[in-house]
Amino acid sequence: MSFLDHKIPPVREHRHPETALAHGGTIAGHGRGGLCGVSPQASRSFTQGSICPLLPALGIMCSLPETVVILHGAVGCGTCAAGNNTNVRAGRASRGAPGSDAMWLSTALDEISVINGGDGRLEAAIVEADRELSPRVILAVSGCLPGVIGDDIDAAAARAQERVAARVLPVHCEGFRSRFMATAYDVVYHALGRHLLPDPGAGGERLPRTVNVMNVGSMGLADEDELGRLLAELGLEANFIPVFAHPGNLALATRAALSVSVCPTHDDYFLRHLEEKYGVPYVIKHMPIGLANTSSWLADVGQAMGLGREAKRLAGREEAEARRALGEFREAFRGKRAFLSAGEYRSLATASLLRELGFEISGIRSFHFDAFAEVEMEKLGRGEDFVFNVANVQPFEEANLLGRLRPDVFLGHWHGNSTAARMGIPSQVMYNGGYSYMGFRGAFDLARRLRRRLAHPQFYQRLGRYGRLPYRGEWFREEPFSHIRTTG
Repeated sequence: MSFLDHKIPPVREHRHPETALAHGGTIAGHGRGGLCGVSPQASRSFTQGSICPLLPALGIMCSLPETVVILHGAVGCGTCAAGNNTNVRAGRASRGAPGSDAMWLSTALDEISVINGGDGRLEAAIVEADRELSPRVILAVSGCLPGVIGDDIDAAAARAQERVAARVLPVHCEGFRSRFMATAYDVVYHALGRHLLPDPGAGGERLPRTVNVMNVGSMGLADEDELGRLLAELGLEANFIPVFAHPGNLALATRAALSVSVCPTHDDYFLRHLEEKYGVPYVIKHMPIGLANTSSWLADVGQAMGLGREAKRLAGREEAEARRALGEFREAFRGKRAFLSAGEYRSLATASLLRELGFEISGIRSFHFDAFAEVEMEKLGRGEDFVFNVANVQPFEEANLLGRLRPDVFLGHWHGNSTAARMGIPSQVMYNGGYSYMGFRGAFDLARRLRRRLAHPQFYQRLGRYGRLPYRGEWFREEPFSHIRTTG
């Protein structure tokens, strides 16, 4: 039985029981006990913060054109969508829809709703959204509160569907159901796959040169253009889904000849569904960040499409050109130490890119860890040893590590660089929707940004002189992983 036969998708703890949230050690622990030395039973005796699955889920959902997102929950839930709207506007403008905001509403459940139930409130919100905004799709998203009081969002969506023109999709994103932020991706893909894709056999003939490329919220149009350019060199057409994808492009995905992942952590749920239900094979192994990884990504696509020789020639030519262009940066980066903090696959793949640029890796913090990371861990384990930390945010742990390691540059998410910056460490946003980051061009563009950052550290030096972190000196003298406990 497919996961999509169930109303509610499974959580990552059940699909990938080896997934871990807490680990402190070094890359030399790779292969020693458990999964790369990381125990899924590990936990922390103190936790400072984490990421609610609603944040990445809303990042995908709010990007979809002709779509209204209704957050069924307390009024505070989903407010991160307001901050994300800048990315939505920029992403839509770059794709030819200037001035287009994300459309999201809240049912704003209160104490009375907790007592009486909020199903009726959700149904009324769906009807009003359809009447006032005329969307093509309405996503009815359950937050924690409806999950606690037992609201049946599927039943409410089904009742409202009889009264509205839009397609209504219930989305189960109760944050308390899973400790792993990556469950958010499965939740969104479950809703799209279960309610929006056509029935098998009803979508038309197979498109023999079309390749689904599973984009992520942190990709911009520049990245899509780069990957699309490489595929076009092989005579293939890229269909980028789901972020910023029109509902018609999602239906097109069921007729593609192949699907390829750019982030295994992000994509496996949907790729397996496309193969099981629609017979679309998939490739899920490498993230096209850096020269060697992009070449491997291309080679996998070429092999799957019967273009292995052509893909090898293309990758060899592009990689050789990129290495020549990057020659001017390597001397500037020689001996410089970098610390990375990001999602699992992104942090590891970017570390491989930084090594190609001449950096030394002083440490990596991965938001979680599972079997997908083994491929990248094996590559990184061939070089010098460095700190490897698994932490779902936990800035107190990060501050301790940075105080000990004092790297020359810090690379993190756009919302996660403040700790390093306030310690006087030059910080570079690892990705941004307006930047080029993936493929061969992305490697060159990131190198240019890092050279500028290291050449002009004055802002961070001043910030470190006057900035303050909320931790006592005693904490910085403790072992950074002292709160990590392994059980079982």
